[in-house]
Amino acid sequence: MAIKSFRKELWFETPTRRGFINITSEVQSCVAESGIVEGMVLVNAMHITASVFINDDEGGLHQDFEKWLEGLAPEKPYSQYNHNGYEDNADAHLKRTIMGREVVVAISKGRLDFGPWEQIFYGEFDGKRKKRVLVKIIGD
Repeated sequence: MAIKSFRKELWFETPTRRGFINITSEVQSCVAESGIVEGMVLVNAMHITASVFINDDEGGLHQDFEKWLEGLAPEKPYSQYNHNGYEDNADAHLKRTIMGREVVVAISKGRLDFGPWEQIFYGEFDGKRKKRVLVKIIGD
């Protein structure tokens, strides 16, 4: 049987500069739409100030991420970054690098094949505008 391929873009816009959105159900919907039952899905942020990562969907953990990331790459003062001039988002570039660009998840029997508690998240670090996430699925 020939390997099939499926591509779809998901769009997100956070009302705040930073935020985390659980996109697991949207990705599972893509898997269902693709008709692929055994394969792999790549989910990646198509913007250099956003991230896709896997972790637990627990509010306290998300607050911990925010605090940890701000400690590593604080948003302000903007003047601390050489990148900031025309833009004020150097911290968002650094946060994206720490949290990662993409995830790959196995598809088994038409479902995302996760370990316990795993969920897919879109991480936004320079929000208030529309950004896209690429979902690319291959398999049969």
